[in-house]
Amino acid sequence: MSFFTRKISRRTIMQALIALPALSLFRKPPAADPDAIVEVNGWILKRSDLT
Repeated sequence: MSFFTRKISRRTIMQALIALPALSLFRKPPAADPDAIVEVNGWILKRSDLT
């Protein structure tokens, strides 16, 4: 671990850890099946009924 701390500062490590959740915003969402059954607030609905 001391090898990494000499090469990379703590600030750089923290910035990388903070940036990781932001990367998920740029991912393409999975294709949703319109006939899939979902539960919303206790109601059982088809996904196509929600749009």
